[in-house]
Amino acid sequence: MRIVSADTGGALLDDGYNPIGLIATAAVLVEKPYKTAKMSIVKYADPFSYDLSGRQAIRDEVLLAMKLAKKVKPDVIHLDSTLRGIPLRQLDDPTIDALRISDRGKAIWHELSKDLQPLAKRFWSETGIEILAIGKESVAVRIAEIYAGLYSTKWGIEYALKEGFARIGLPRYMKVEVREGMLWGESLDPKEGGLYGEIPLDVEGFEYQIYPNPIARTFMVFEVKKE
Repeated sequence: MRIVSADTGGALLDDGYNPIGLIATAAVLVEKPYKTAKMSIVKYADPFSYDLSGRQAIRDEVLLAMKLAKKVKPDVIHLDSTLRGIPLRQLDDPTIDALRISDRGKAIWHELSKDLQPLAKRFWSETGIEILAIGKESVAVRIAEIYAGLYSTKWGIEYALKEGFARIGLPRYMKVEVREGMLWGESLDPKEGGLYGEIPLDVEGFEYQIYPNPIARTFMVFEVKKE
């Protein structure tokens, strides 16, 4: 099975280690043995004006996943939305009302489905590819999350080279390493079987440290400053 997935992750943090806004949405193509991405693309957001309600992340993930899927033609698309694996094209108002999610979550999906459900229907009719709201149960979603963390780290490095400093909050149970010509990221959860990712990095002139977020257990911080 060839899977395209998308997730948004990595946050610019303030001095109190609270998120200012999210940074990167990554879409990935994942194939057997499902350890990393065969291909990845990214869409960067402006963390200083980010909508943290979840609306922006969901919309960005759907559109970016469809963009990659049109190119690589996977068997299925997995979204980071835990709605029992329901196809997005079937997510009408009665279906949303029947979901076991919070009232706030239902309100968000009622709003988003007005645009995204017809889009998913048209995409399915043209390609035969389902967009499933499967959430964190999907290994491909987790790999997309790792790549979102990598791209957010890259954004943080480039931001620090311009502005002097950046503090990036990584996704849960993830670490990154700066290696020659690349950023390497991997899951810290031993139950995930060694999931990892890598992206090119061709900049120099920065110092960094990685340490646990003091107010959010299981999350690491990538702090970078210009040399």
